[in-house]
Amino acid sequence: MGFYEFRRQLDYKCKLYGSKLVIADRWFPSSKICSNCGTKKETLTLDERVFECNHCGFIIDRDLNAAINLEKIAS
Repeated sequence: MGFYEFRRQLDYKCKLYGSKLVIADRWFPSSKICSNCGTKKETLTLDERVFECNHCGFIIDRDLNAAINLEKIAS
């Protein structure tokens, strides 16, 4: 199955069951935004697996930080 078909099925199932499907913008910087204070880190390379905020000092796993930011735009 291609990605388009997967997304189409998600849309169909959400409508069928009365759920809400939230699509984040393709270029939303979920990994670069601090989930604690909201400051965007301009440079974050792919090999940096831990997110460290230069503004508030918050330290968190990069993927967990991105997941929290995506959850915030869904609510």
